[in-house]
Amino acid sequence: MVHIPSAYTYNFWAKSPTEVVELTCLMPNGVVIPLETNRNITLAEIKEDLWDEASKYPLHGTLKDAPSYVFSCINSNAEAEELRDETRRLCDIKPFCSVLKVIEREGVKSDRSLDSQIGLLIGKGLHEFTGLRNSEVNDFRWKMRVLGDEVAMARQKKSWMEKVRYQFPTRLAPTATIPKNIECRLKDGNIVLVTKFETTETAFTFQISHTTTPYQLLVSILNKRANTLMSKGYPNDFTLKVCGQEEYLIGDYPLIQFSYIQDCLAKDIIPTLVTLNRDSVSVDQENTAENVEADTLQRTRPSFSTLTLRKKGKHISAWKIEEPFVFTVNAISRLNCDAAHRTVEIGLQAGLFHGGKSLCESQKTKETVVNSDGSCEWEETLRFDIKVRDIPRMARLCFVLYEISKTAKGLKSRRLVKDTKQEFFINPLCWANTTIYDFKSQLKTGAMTLYTWTYAEDMQNDDLLHPLGTVVSNPHIDRAAALMLTFPNYGKEKSVLYPTPEKMVEYARKLRESSTERSIQEEPDQESDVGKLQQLEQLRLLADRDPLHELHEQERKIMWALRHHCLLEIPTLLAKLLHCVEWNDHREVAEATALVQQWPKLPVEKALELLDYAYADQNVRSFAVRCLMDVSDEDLSLYLLQLAQALKHENYLSCDLTEFLLRRALNNRRIGHFLFWHLRSEMQVGAVSVRFGLILEAYCRGSQQHMRSLFKQMECLGKLKCASEQIKQRKDRKAALQGFQEFIQEPHCQEALSNVLNPLDPSFRWKRIKIEKCRVMDSKMRPLWLVFENADPLGDDIYLILKHGDDLRQDMLTLQMLRIMDKLWKREGLDLRMNPYGCISTENRVGMIEVVLNAETIANIQKEKGTFSATAAFRRGSLLAWLKDHNHTEAALNRAIEEFTLSCAGYCVATYVLGIADRHSDNIMVKKTGQLFHVDFGHILGHFKEKFGFRRERVPFVLTNDFVHVINKGQTKKGQAVEFQRFQSHCEQAFLVLRQHGGLILSLFAMMISTGLPELSSEKDLNYLRDTLVLEMSESEAQKHFRSKFDEALCNSWKTSLNWASHNMSKNNKTT
Repeated sequence: MVHIPSAYTYNFWAKSPTEVVELTCLMPNGVVIPLETNRNITLAEIKEDLWDEASKYPLHGTLKDAPSYVFSCINSNAEAEELRDETRRLCDIKPFCSVLKVIEREGVKSDRSLDSQIGLLIGKGLHEFTGLRNSEVNDFRWKMRVLGDEVAMARQKKSWMEKVRYQFPTRLAPTATIPKNIECRLKDGNIVLVTKFETTETAFTFQISHTTTPYQLLVSILNKRANTLMSKGYPNDFTLKVCGQEEYLIGDYPLIQFSYIQDCLAKDIIPTLVTLNRDSVSVDQENTAENVEADTLQRTRPSFSTLTLRKKGKHISAWKIEEPFVFTVNAISRLNCDAAHRTVEIGLQAGLFHGGKSLCESQKTKETVVNSDGSCEWEETLRFDIKVRDIPRMARLCFVLYEISKTAKGLKSRRLVKDTKQEFFINPLCWANTTIYDFKSQLKTGAMTLYTWTYAEDMQNDDLLHPLGTVVSNPHIDRAAALMLTFPNYGKEKSVLYPTPEKMVEYARKLRESSTERSIQEEPDQESDVGKLQQLEQLRLLADRDPLHELHEQERKIMWALRHHCLLEIPTLLAKLLHCVEWNDHREVAEATALVQQWPKLPVEKALELLDYAYADQNVRSFAVRCLMDVSDEDLSLYLLQLAQALKHENYLSCDLTEFLLRRALNNRRIGHFLFWHLRSEMQVGAVSVRFGLILEAYCRGSQQHMRSLFKQMECLGKLKCASEQIKQRKDRKAALQGFQEFIQEPHCQEALSNVLNPLDPSFRWKRIKIEKCRVMDSKMRPLWLVFENADPLGDDIYLILKHGDDLRQDMLTLQMLRIMDKLWKREGLDLRMNPYGCISTENRVGMIEVVLNAETIANIQKEKGTFSATAAFRRGSLLAWLKDHNHTEAALNRAIEEFTLSCAGYCVATYVLGIADRHSDNIMVKKTGQLFHVDFGHILGHFKEKFGFRRERVPFVLTNDFVHVINKGQTKKGQAVEFQRFQSHCEQAFLVLRQHGGLILSLFAMMISTGLPELSSEKDLNYLRDTLVLEMSESEAQKHFRSKFDEALCNSWKTSLNWASHNMSKNNKTT
């Protein structure tokens, strides 16, 4: 047997390899040199050792000097990668089989190394995209490359200030008006702030007018410095930076308009700014050579005819084809159903859908028995009750393959088929969807193979078909059943094209003209005008109803008849008007297209609704994106999570929403940062890996400087994930911590963990990890409590928690909804002291959470203040006693109780509306300042944990005796105290504000339906929100309803205490 070195095994780097690695170096002169090295060694050191070693081998004289060469290897993505950065360490490069090849530097195209870097960063080699040999993918890549280069070139021409604004975006309020919640915190309209200098210890305190601009403040600072330190300076040479963050106050705005200043004032913190020289701001210098010249792109552009196919005579309009839609189901192969051991009878159902709604009756094949190899042939033609001309452009053809059996297979979606003698069950096995038209608007023809997706256990469709599922074929073709279909060619030798929007508008105009001629004979009389006014009034009321409000047939008819009046007088009715369109009638589709083209822009809140799953039409979605064009970067950040998820509802790669998000990301690095992570964290999901991968590739090409910073974050997260995996293998927490500290102290980790932007908030940069302050936490998944030193010497340490093993996407959604609610409340002058801390998912079941310092869980407070027992939760005084310990003066205590009262009201309402379940004393925390907040949002929308067959939470709010005791400042009157009545009125006001914006809240959740969150899979989940917000009631009825829920919570506060007591008891019996 030949000895195979361990370094040759395919998983050598995955297992923790030995300190010494046996490298195989392939020299350019054909000689192979084995080299033993340390795994922590850098490439530069390897090169030096290698050239020493080479002198002992033949043909040494043919080698040039070492700097003329670079190393290349096969990386973990199975791609050849040139290793240009020689400070990288061997253990980070992980060359396959530990083989390094030495190649010449000259004439190497820079693009190859960029492609390889992008591939590693996005988790998918770019050769995979090329390997798809898919014209839609190639077309999209070309378009996005042109877009990225165009933005990058424009960026090079920007001024210093514009570049700073791109790289370190300044967060601004939309206007300079002072928000109501901040007005009372100004002293006679003045702001108190502290300014420091980067080099000296000196700090100045100023009390200045809120209208002062950064430039005026700099003048004051430099004058004061000239007087005290006798050093002069010119304001134009300096800039103001937020202390501890990479955020700058630049531009001619009053200080009060900067979000940082507003946030500080709202939290009663004194804003701290650092005055530093402009030269100290590390603005990236984009390298012009990095962006390929535009003319080379023009040359690689696909020929125009393949993209448009608008050549006369080569195509026929789909609207001329009056034949019914048919296709042939040929066969299925590789069906995983155990057919070798039993008789399996299967059938196929197919349906046409548009925006989740059926266009005509679905059709089924005859049932057949599967062959033992999992294949089965039909050769059956399915005929649909719809003409080709009436199938809308964005229609989907949906399939489900099901088994007919005499027993139910535990799937929620089983259906009963009644037979005369026996009962049968339909058990769905797998599904697939595809579009009727391709990305160039051509009707698909000929043979096609679809690779199916397995039917998930948690699918909650009422229908067997899954129209909201992806139109992408399963990329894991080796383990998916393949469905073979054949589509007829209706145009004979011509291709069938769907008409352009212009043609549709023209068609609608002709239709209108012919109908006007017909109606001229029937002259309208005066009475109909009065009736019309009444009908318009009715429609005005409908405009305020929520997105899920079901329209009656009569209402739909009136609305459609008065559509032109709606356009002029009630434009916010558009979403409801689109529900009146019969999408399976090409004439109505033409009319709807013409209407949307003329429709006035809608406010952002209303436009978002048009991007959820129910609006499939591309003209409608494009209109929605046009309405979003003017949205501020601040507001865009608020809705970015949903907009990224809404990409999953798009039928094709190229769409206005993708282009809009990419442009905004390439013009604001903060938005780019979060868009990158929202997409990158789902790259393992087969249905979106190509779409998201291509968008990430386009982003990296258009922002190569940012890519380097993201690469650093990725490396850092990789090390922390490794550390986390090692910790989980150790049962003992002490040993785990010791192992973690040893691993983190290795040079390759120290390097990866230093000088990194915080993925949670890229305005913070850390310098290094403070190992002595880090710890392993005691929950099941063993999260890591991490502390980093701020890169700004004047800034505070950065604390965060790394979670590995928990899906943080639902937490992200809940916290983002809390942020939006907080914004809505503040707009109405209601500051409920919410604390939506940062949370980000970076890859599958890995993510980070911001640590809220100086806070304790209710359970710990009760343990500390009561001699701990099961009944600690009943003791009313423990929470108030704890607050007294941390707030010694009466004024401080009153302030803490006020904070507690406001935040308690905010979270009571938010948890009630969002149906945040599983609330107990371990996931509610209180800061020493009195601010209460909730953590850990594992269950939302009323998905309550079942225990002993009944719901553990019977309370609409979490209101315990202890909470009421604090709100009442320890007085015993439960509901009568003035303080408590104020608390109740805060809750009512907060609830009514959310009701006013019920449409926005519903739309944001609707955009997330069917995007992968198990608790948000169908419209049923949205109905939970409708019910809690009682959107069908009038305001006074809603207030009455809310009061009854509030009283119920108050009466049941002892039950909540009991619940928590049992939670404390069971937790106390466990050893952590």
